[in-house]
Amino acid sequence: MNGSQLGEIMAVGSAAIWATAVILFRLSGKRVVPLGLNLFKNCLGLSLFILTMLLAGQTILRAAPWQDYALLLASGVLGIAISDTLFLHSLNLIGAGPASIVSGLYSPFIIGLSLAFLGDRLNDRQVVGVACILLAVILIGYQKPDRSLPPGALLAGIVLGILAQLCTAVGIVIMKPLLGRVPLLWATTVRVFGSIPALALILAFHPGRKEILSPLLEKKNWRTMVPASILGTYLSIVIWMGSLKYAQVSVAASLSQTNAAFAFILAAVFLKEKVTAAKVAAVVLTLLGALLTSSL
Repeated sequence: MNGSQLGEIMAVGSAAIWATAVILFRLSGKRVVPLGLNLFKNCLGLSLFILTMLLAGQTILRAAPWQDYALLLASGVLGIAISDTLFLHSLNLIGAGPASIVSGLYSPFIIGLSLAFLGDRLNDRQVVGVACILLAVILIGYQKPDRSLPPGALLAGIVLGILAQLCTAVGIVIMKPLLGRVPLLWATTVRVFGSIPALALILAFHPGRKEILSPLLEKKNWRTMVPASILGTYLSIVIWMGSLKYAQVSVAASLSQTNAAFAFILAAVFLKEKVTAAKVAAVVLTLLGALLTSSL
């Protein structure tokens, strides 16, 4: 197995873990506000990363140019603090299945940015794959809104999901040049750390900060928040960043979109989300797009 294949396998594995976390985040979102949930998961994730680094004997504050720290911190603000908060809002509005399909736009966004700034190249097959993913998102947007959704919730959820993926894509592209020359675990830890001051700053000036933070202290909410945070902010991120290190960024981004299929199935089974022909078609198109844009 070569490095590229390892990276692609890691991308799919990360997608499966993230999809499981999404289901748990959806359950947590019924009682916890997205801003507070994002802060909780990042604090727990950072603790696990620091513990892992200590056990591995790695230096947390390694000697590195300030530019490296700045890029990783900026990536954390965009790709975790802002993006994940927007995604959690989208998840609460439209559900796990549709939100994960809309997340498919992450791939076209990151491919476009990597073409422009990282020198990646796509062949004809990969262009068709991107088109399939775009069509999947459009299909979700044109489906008949669920009667249980408030007026305008579907559109708002899709827009928030799109903005979330754009922030994620920018965050990934600006840090990609570093991953080939810095320790993966260190880069991940710094990136997650960068999200916490940004969220804390927003909360400091938020008029409803007490209502946002109080559910985080209720132990009954930890039953879903803790496993969701471990899976979504620790395991999935480590494996996902590993895929970016070993595989071409556009390929890893595309394969990570298989989380749509995992999330769709899990949402139907555990959250009882409605299965429609449009959703099934969108999942199939997302998977097809992921396959076509990969090098498998």
